[in-house]
Order: sequence, then structure tokens, then C-alpha cells
Amino acid sequence: MISPPRPRILVLGTGGTIAATAQHATMLADYTVTENIDSLLTAIPELHTLADIECQQLCNVDSRDMSNMLLLLIAVHARDALRRPDIDGIVITHGTDTLEETAYFLDLVLPLGKPVVLTGAMRPASALSPDGPLNVYNAVLLASSPLAHQQGVMVLMNDQVHAARFVTKAHTTQPDAFRSADHGCLGLIANGQLHMAQTPLARTGQATGYFDIPALNSLPLVDIIYDHQNSGQHLYTASVAAGARGIIIAGTGNGSLSTGAVAGATYAVHHGVMCARASRVGAGLVSASTQDSDLGLICAAALNPQKARILLMLALALGHNIQQIRYLFQA
Repeated sequence: MISPPRPRILVLGTGGTIAATAQHATMLADYTVTENIDSLLTAIPELHTLADIECQQLCNVDSRDMSNMLLLLIAVHARDALRRPDIDGIVITHGTDTLEETAYFLDLVLPLGKPVVLTGAMRPASALSPDGPLNVYNAVLLASSPLAHQQGVMVLMNDQVHAARFVTKAHTTQPDAFRSADHGCLGLIANGQLHMAQTPLARTGQATGYFDIPALNSLPLVDIIYDHQNSGQHLYTASVAAGARGIIIAGTGNGSLSTGAVAGATYAVHHGVMCARASRVGAGLVSASTQDSDLGLICAAALNPQKARILLMLALALGHNIQQIRYLFQA
């Protein structure tokens, strides 16, 4: 009997806690990104029981320093790799602080088909019990599985498989920090076996045919402004002056805006800046409101502020008008 060919998985390294070390094994903060993808994979020889591994180091940064240019770099490398007939899936190691933003960006710009999985670690590689090695092993297991095809970009953390659109970092330090509050995870890995339970139907990329970015070499400035009691217009004025083309308002409750936020959004829209209402709450959809049409605002619906920024940034880069952008947020 002829054995089926082994899957070939490309692992792209970008840095983050998974590639970091601290001064001693019990230190779980104040660490530094020091390791490259080669040394990380060398520490997990079991990967070669799952697939043939190819690796590339795209950057080596803390994810709080992930820039728009690095997002485009990762997207272009991933897109080119997905076109290769010898590549069956991609795993991207990434810092957890902004992992959900990169995952959602890639979900919007990459074609549906071969698996793309982001993973990271909540504890540095030097910790007594690092979570990174098993996360990487499970991410490769997921990317190697036929069950992972046509799922969009996924996040694998703490044995759970999440859709990029829905997942968010919901705890500052615990290994189970990543959750999909209203939707639940797509599946899980138990005792080395992948169990998929659902497929994400709501995916903006499916509604739009995904955002094609070959001509993009930059992305517009989109700011996030956090609303609160006694807020004022000054941050909106500063954002407009800095050249922002979009503003995401992290509103209270159901995307409610304070008097100061209304004044700021009115000022920004008057100066040609697109403004969207999201919520600072962390779960639930923001409901459309008559205020949106009255003030010229966009309702962010199910997207949290950081993901709303990603979608608005891409839509503006591709020249969409407010009606098209409103549709994208509802898709």
C-alpha cells in the first residue's frame, strides 16, 4: 500500500512572547524577544511526526510593535505561499497582545481554502511551564488536517480552535486568555486529536470575495478613541489634525456615545473622516441607530474596536464609500 504524501506546512515567525526569554524561569513578565523561529522549532522535534516543515522568519517583534507595513509583509508572504502547490497550510507564530488583529486582517485579505493558523504563547519560552511548544505543535496538527480547509483564518491557543473574526484576548495573563464570547470555539484538540464542531458562517471575506491587496503598499491612518464619562472633543480634533482618515469610537454599552463623543464625531465627519461606533464592553453586537444616519456614522455591529479598525482601514485603502463600508460591517 502506498502511503499518502505527508503535508508540507510553512511556519512563519514574527516574534512575540512565544519567542521571548526572561531573566529566570519564574519570571512571566518583563521578558524580551530573543529567539528565532529555527530555535523554536528545534525545541519541538515532534513536529516532524505531523508534517514536513518549512520555516521563514519575517520579523521578530513584540506584537505591540506590529505595524501596518508588517501586516502587509505577512499578508504578501502568506498569499504567495498559499499559491504554491507544495504548501498545504501555514502556521504563523505571533505575540498575543495584537494577535487577533493580525488574524482578522489576514482573514480579510487571504483567499478561502488552505488552512492559515495563528498561534502564540502567554508564557515566555524560558518559563517553568511554557505553553508555546504545545500551541505550535497543535497549530501544525490543525494546519495539516483536511478538516481545517475552507474555515478561514484560525487561531489555535490552549487546545482551542477559534475563528479569526470572533476571537479576542480576554485575559491579561492566563493561558486560556483567548475566547470567542458569543460564538464559541470552532473545535478543540484533545489527546492529539482534532475535533471540529462548527464552521464560521459570518465572514466578511466570504461576503466580499476577500480584499485583494497586491497594489497596496500602505494603509491609511485609522485611530481608536475610547469614550468615557466627561469626555471631550479634543482627541477627535487631534486625530483629524494628524491626518486620520477614519476613527473607531469605543463607545459605552451598546455603542452609546457621550455628548463629547457626539461633538467629536460630528467634527471629524465634517472634515471628511469616517467614524464608526463600536463598544468597549467586549461582547455583544452594537445595534444600528437612527443616530448613525443623522450623524453620518457607521455601526460596527459584531466587531470590537480593534477589529473594526482593521476593516475600516482596508475599506478606506480600497476606496469604498460609506454605503459600501456600512454593508461590509453588516456582512
